[in-house]
Amino acid sequence: MLSKYRWWRDAVIYQVYVRSFLDSTGDGVGDLAGVRAGLPYLKKLGVDGIWLSPFYPSPQHDHGYDVADYCDVDPLFGDLAEFDLLMADARRLGVRVLLDIVPNHCSSEHPWFREALAAEPGSAARARFHFADGRGPEGAEPPNNWHSMFGGPAWTRVGDGQWHLHMFASEQPDWNWRNPEVGAEFDRVLRFWLDRGVDGFRIDVAAGLFKHPALPDSDDPEADARTRDSVNPLAWNQPEVHEVWRHWRAVCEEYTDRDGRERLLVGEVSVPTAREHALYVRPDELHQAFFFDLLSAPWDPGAFRKVISEAMQDIAGTGSTVTWVLNNHDQVRTVTRYGEPATEGSGLGAARARAAALLMLALPGAAYIYQGEELGLPEVVDLPDDVLTDPIFRRTGSRARIRDGCRVPLPWSGQASPFGFTSGAETARPWLPQPSYFAEYATDRALADTRSFWHLYRDGLQLRSSLPQLGEGTLRWLDTPPGVLAFERGDGLVCAVNFGTAPTPAPISGTPLLSSGPCPAGVLPGSTAAWWLADLRTAASQT
Repeated sequence: MLSKYRWWRDAVIYQVYVRSFLDSTGDGVGDLAGVRAGLPYLKKLGVDGIWLSPFYPSPQHDHGYDVADYCDVDPLFGDLAEFDLLMADARRLGVRVLLDIVPNHCSSEHPWFREALAAEPGSAARARFHFADGRGPEGAEPPNNWHSMFGGPAWTRVGDGQWHLHMFASEQPDWNWRNPEVGAEFDRVLRFWLDRGVDGFRIDVAAGLFKHPALPDSDDPEADARTRDSVNPLAWNQPEVHEVWRHWRAVCEEYTDRDGRERLLVGEVSVPTAREHALYVRPDELHQAFFFDLLSAPWDPGAFRKVISEAMQDIAGTGSTVTWVLNNHDQVRTVTRYGEPATEGSGLGAARARAAALLMLALPGAAYIYQGEELGLPEVVDLPDDVLTDPIFRRTGSRARIRDGCRVPLPWSGQASPFGFTSGAETARPWLPQPSYFAEYATDRALADTRSFWHLYRDGLQLRSSLPQLGEGTLRWLDTPPGVLAFERGDGLVCAVNFGTAPTPAPISGTPLLSSGPCPAGVLPGSTAAWWLADLRTAASQT
């Protein structure tokens, strides 16, 4: 029975991008039954829980992040009965389940938005969203100069001449959270899924929701939309959003008071500094929020030490724990991001990705693993234009920020696509094409090779759960040679990473407990991380 109180503080959660995990029906799209079939694999890996990407009814303009009904399952992925079976199996295996909830925007096919389109300007139906008159002759220009995060203007004109706001795709109208009906509706949504037994929610765009009430022009709209780390301050991080999270926290604690099982709220919070991030995880708000600075840090020991130190000071200082992440469904995979050519199975990028994984698992707090990360999958960078589905590509015509390359369906077995991803015929086509080199990363091959990424993650997770020095707590930096980062955890565990390519003396003399690559006693090879158990006085005297 799952009963560990405050389990989330040092949990390792596996992000399941449902449509790319495992297909049980042969239609080329992953589904909830596929997730259920993969639970034993995830249990064997050693994760504490899973986060499911949106599976709600949706026209799939943004692969489920355009929600038409927050309290059901899209037939593409199954139904509520299948969801209940998934929950039952997860509970039996001791795997917690988080749902992805999307409170900033919905689908243009949501019943309330359809009602708004049919209603008059100024009506109660339109007040649930952001409708406004245009500027210029006959209102032909948008109400302000804001840009969408997906490219282009943040406004679309409707049939009667008004405009509606969408900070993402035009098919994703933003909710107006200044309208109390919106908050009441999300109360209903939260309780619907909590009553079905979920362990919490990952909250999409958690720093969004509220817009400046006057909807004024931005000083630099193009910069605001350039990246998710450079967002429009008039549409992001407004002070009223914190009251929403206080209320949601109270709802979750109401359920915890009933059965002692704590429900988790973890937010996607894109704000410029760790100090602003910390405001979202105060004791009465979100339990945790993803700390993306580690993901975006360049491969440099000074950069890594800076972001880790700031997170430990500002975020952990609130009483929460840091939520570390290196990969997700919106980012280029580490193997490629750290320098790995997409068509090779070994090399610098892979070595750095292995080292970064071991570092992340040694840090105090929680960690999130994106599906395929444990296989060492590279980004698929050569998808042809005619198969791309990302609305960013559709709105901009540019491949610069598209996310399809990290969402290609997982390879499970075999030598050719669909690599066991779908239960259909060998000629079945996954919704995004898998490259032939995915054969080198298939799960069955990874499990059979003790040198694989999978075994590194599995061994790291096993040690993390068994060693009291790891998980929640603090760290102390060690003095190191240039290019090396090292810290102590608890009583005698040392983690060190060599960011350079040449070997250097190890901070601990003995054979490592675990390393990301071959690591002789007393030596830390280039692009390698290792853990040692040692007497702290010995560690200190050797650095």
